[in-house]
Amino acid sequence: MLFFETQCYGSQNLLVLRMYTLDKARQIFPETKTADAVPAITARFKLLSAEDQLALIWFAYLEMGRSITVAAPGAARMALAQPTLDEIVAMSFEEQTKVMCDLAAKIEAPISQRYAYWSVNVKLGFWYELGELMRKGKVAPIPQGYKLSSNASSVLDAVKKVEQGQQITLLRNFVVDMGFDPNFDDAKVVSEPIVAPTPIEQREEIFIPGVLNETILSYMKLLNANDFDQLIDLFLEDGALQPPFQRPIVGRDAILKFFKRDCQNLKLMPRGGFSEPAEGGFNQIKVTGKVQTPWFGREVGMNVAWRFLLDDNNKIYFVAIDLLASPAELLKLGTK
Repeated sequence: MLFFETQCYGSQNLLVLRMYTLDKARQIFPETKTADAVPAITARFKLLSAEDQLALIWFAYLEMGRSITVAAPGAARMALAQPTLDEIVAMSFEEQTKVMCDLAAKIEAPISQRYAYWSVNVKLGFWYELGELMRKGKVAPIPQGYKLSSNASSVLDAVKKVEQGQQITLLRNFVVDMGFDPNFDDAKVVSEPIVAPTPIEQREEIFIPGVLNETILSYMKLLNANDFDQLIDLFLEDGALQPPFQRPIVGRDAILKFFKRDCQNLKLMPRGGFSEPAEGGFNQIKVTGKVQTPWFGREVGMNVAWRFLLDDNNKIYFVAIDLLASPAELLKLGTK
């Protein structure tokens, strides 16, 4: 990406060329220590057999249930998945097991194709409900006495050892890529109904020690309020947003789609930050804090950093959201 700006000084026009590539923007605050265990464990999970993947998800669900309360999805969120769940309940246990194995193995089948077009939140709700149906005996359980393979046991042990925020990110990663459609079209992905923005008078003010920039404060406040149409106006037309361990999403239309699909009802709780001038009139700002998701509410928060790069008009050119390696990373701003 290149930025061009014409500035006028009396009768003289100066063409100022400012260059910031996306790759260069991604390198701001390189000392940020991210939770590299998450992509490493996710990669190991994907090497397991479909049967082991399903068993590991179930065992992890039971294990996490002892320390983390998962919030039941509301009826509106599950409207898209409920007909499929009803269809599965009506099957024999053998047929149910095959459906789940098809999902994990990415085998082309009717339910696998349907699943491929659900947003992340719908997929998470689907697996939550499957787990509850297993508990009630309506869906085929893991066979009594079933033991994970040594590889799957090793992955499960790794999941147990990371902090809770990383655990819930791993469970998301385990299910998000399941399902299969050979002609997948991202434009057809469906999600739960869009939540109306919080009324202005009910929105909480955001205060970030060390950060007074109005764009950053507005970003946090608008995202907490589900006001995505106002939020996207903070970005440049070809701005970019990079979710944790994902490729950057480029362009306002694509970013807005991501916000509406994956970011409803998040609670951002920034704790502190600092800013530094960058070349070409840009400003780079780092904020750390926690994010709570509607799936786990106040039970657990993910330790994150936001790395912003703003142009000289305070428009967002780039923001990366990083899952931090440890809670200690939240405290490092005190040395700035």
